[in-house]
Amino acid sequence: MQRHFDDVLLGSIELFCLAAELGSFTAAANTAGVTPAAVSRSVSRLEERLGVRLFVRTTRQIRLTDSGRVYFEQCRQALSQLVEAEREVTGDQSAPAGLLRISMPTSYGNHRILPLLPAFRARYPEVQFDLHISNRNIDFAGEGYDLAIRGRVPADSNLIARKLEDAELVLVAAPAYLRRAGTPLNIEDLQQHDCVQFALPSTGRRIAWPFNVDGKTTEVVTQGGYHCSEGYLGMAMLARAGAGIVQTYRFIVERELAQGELVELLPQHGGCSRPFIVLYPHARHLSLRVRTFVEFLVGELGQR
Repeated sequence: MQRHFDDVLLGSIELFCLAAELGSFTAAANTAGVTPAAVSRSVSRLEERLGVRLFVRTTRQIRLTDSGRVYFEQCRQALSQLVEAEREVTGDQSAPAGLLRISMPTSYGNHRILPLLPAFRARYPEVQFDLHISNRNIDFAGEGYDLAIRGRVPADSNLIARKLEDAELVLVAAPAYLRRAGTPLNIEDLQQHDCVQFALPSTGRRIAWPFNVDGKTTEVVTQGGYHCSEGYLGMAMLARAGAGIVQTYRFIVERELAQGELVELLPQHGGCSRPFIVLYPHARHLSLRVRTFVEFLVGELGQR
């Protein structure tokens, strides 16, 4: 096998990653026990080798360029794999450790995943989290993520999918709206109501509402004056404000239902759900922290 990296270059990559993580050559130098000039020379050495600028430098701060950000994510992942390889062969990987980068949608992340993280870190304090809470689809390879939580399996054969749960959907409205517009007694009545719409951010297509009719799922297209495209949290807020009727996940509105701020509608046609899954790339040697966290999520959420 041909050699591509010498000890100096590997050291330069480590110093570059430290500077990128800490946002400062001086902080990286203090952490590594070298001078800021040594960090600067290491970064310059990498830039000369790659033929691109990795940082934009000013007198007060440094920030990664677009090329630098891509290079940093790849290098950080590669260095982490080297550390784990050493732990594996030396038997020093008795507990999960290191950084977990996770992408998750806003509604599921806020209500389901984030509340579980303190318990996981209490059990495994050497694990740190870098959390991306957004409905934007991420690029595993290009952005260096370990896991993503989504509502569907993408057409990417390089990803492993594990179901976390089937999240129940519920139809709700505020008492103020029902006093003003009346209470629907059947699915057909929804056509006379202001139904808050959710559109897929990727396509702009409005989502039909599923209902349980005689044991089968029937999708109903509704109409309304409000359209949301970035998450169910905004829809729940509109429902609480009396804007109209909303179909959302029960876990988002269970407190409001219990306190009477929202009323469940058409329960005879309820029981429909949508799945949430955790995705991660195929890897011959999956890190212990990824394996442990996936099993933790499946165990916690699979019981709900």
